[in-house]
Amino acid sequence: MTQIEITGLTPAGDYRLRLIQRRQEQEVDFLPFLISRHPAIRAFLAPERFATYRLEYGDLVWGDFELCFPIVDLYENHLLPTISPSLHEKTRPRLQ
Repeated sequence: MTQIEITGLTPAGDYRLRLIQRRQEQEVDFLPFLISRHPAIRAFLAPERFATYRLEYGDLVWGDFELCFPIVDLYENHLLPTISPSLHEKTRPRLQ
């Protein structure tokens, strides 16, 4: 089993962060997540608020855990939930 460990973070422009792991770097774009309809998440579109991230016990955290991304999700660059097509059809509003 591969051990995942983020050893550093650097800004990579706009709402992107470069995750530094042992022998590789990966860039993660948070904008698709931040453009949520939820106002508490959208609040992190303010650049000064987005810039307050930190690593805590391997997780990427903002504020008092207002936003928190587990290390595995960051490693896989998987920030948005996957919605099955059938569920999406049931929840999507119909345009008239």
